Amino acid sequence: MRHKHGNERSHQSWGDMGMSEDMEAQADLRGELLEQAKFAQRAAHVLAVAGTQEKNQGLLAMAQALVDHQEEILAANADDVAAALGKGDGSARVDRLRLTQARLEEMRNGLRQVANLPDPVGEVTEAFTRPNGLTIAKVRVPFGVVGMVYEARPNVTVDAAGLAIKTGNAVLLRGGREALVTNRALVEALREGLNTMGLPQDGVQLIGRTEHESVDVLIRMRGLVDLVIPRGGAGLIARVVENATVPVIETGVGNCHVYVDQSADFSKAWEIVLNAKAQRPSVCNAMETLLVHRDIAPQWLPEMVRRLLAAGVEVRACETSREILKGTGDSAEVDAKTFLWENVKNATESDYATEFLDLIIAVRVVDSLTEAMDHIQRYGTRHSEAIVTEDSEAAETFLTQVDAAAVYHNASTRFTDGFEFGFGAEIGISTQKLHARGPMGLQELTSYKYVVRGNGQVRK
Repeated sequence: MRHKHGNERSHQSWGDMGMSEDMEAQADLRGELLEQAKFAQRAAHVLAVAGTQEKNQGLLAMAQALVDHQEEILAANADDVAAALGKGDGSARVDRLRLTQARLEEMRNGLRQVANLPDPVGEVTEAFTRPNGLTIAKVRVPFGVVGMVYEARPNVTVDAAGLAIKTGNAVLLRGGREALVTNRALVEALREGLNTMGLPQDGVQLIGRTEHESVDVLIRMRGLVDLVIPRGGAGLIARVVENATVPVIETGVGNCHVYVDQSADFSKAWEIVLNAKAQRPSVCNAMETLLVHRDIAPQWLPEMVRRLLAAGVEVRACETSREILKGTGDSAEVDAKTFLWENVKNATESDYATEFLDLIIAVRVVDSLTEAMDHIQRYGTRHSEAIVTEDSEAAETFLTQVDAAAVYHNASTRFTDGFEFGFGAEIGISTQKLHARGPMGLQELTSYKYVVRGNGQVRK
């Protein structure tokens, strides 16, 4: 397999180029991406009118191609992981990059599940007849060409491709340089799957250029690219939002919270918090800050900290929390491997504003539900927020008043995920309020048009 648009040439550092050479390089970059966008636009015209069965067969063929080329894909990923480890990347960053057979199987299952979902394209969401006899229908249609800008998570490559094909869109994938070798192998397999079913392989393309300028070119290709979705850290999302001329759907920085209320079930709360923080800390729906009501903190918090430390989580706690932990017994009475209050660090103001994406948690004791919600309002990113309580009134207050894409009662924030919501996969978690919010599945990748039928009517 060979990606016809992937760029495998080596380039000089941009800082080492002279002005004329720099301008020539930028022109080369823009020309290369414009060519890919034109191929994508032509593919989008074909995909927009493809039947549901055709698209589903294409998705199943894409899933099979991942099976057929599993060894090549995992070998490519091993190269990327080795390079990341060689650069000294942290464990959380490497975890986002790493593919295993199990994760690859999840990606294949995501494609198969998308194939089994209803096709939104052509769905009539509203229809009515005017007094003059005109019939007007509101019909779902593809966007056209979708640009994805994301970082070192190869599953995004497959999820975005699958959702795009199902909704009749073409997709231009601009992943991070850390995953370039993996993404090439994945995209080559996906394109092969499309080709075997007679669908245009240029409906899925990888932008093989990883210079920062390649993002700027992509997000300014108005007229060729219809929508851009950035997915990654705060810096990447800000770059896209601030510089794009193409419409953008902003996806999720996840500074997520779990608030343990005074009426919480202790065992339930311990399990939810541990899952939300430690099950997979490197993703945007992982919890970053734990808020605990003062009335139960002395009884509940020490055991929670023991469990977090045993799971390898670095705990950064407020002064009140540390005082509570200090009073739980001397070191001879507790297992030093799972709990020593001396190992709990002091939390700083910046810790509460940080998306760690790592085995680190900030802890704060609060006096009330209102104080917890005020903290979330100040530091949260409107992604996923949870309350653990047996008080139904407190739960409803939290669910109603907390402003986030997903709010939870007695459940882990880790469920904010397209697959878990039954969408098959997701193209991102939208934290904005226009068009789409929360896990973005098939419907969120469509627009609509009005189809008007008449019998000779003219406006008077």
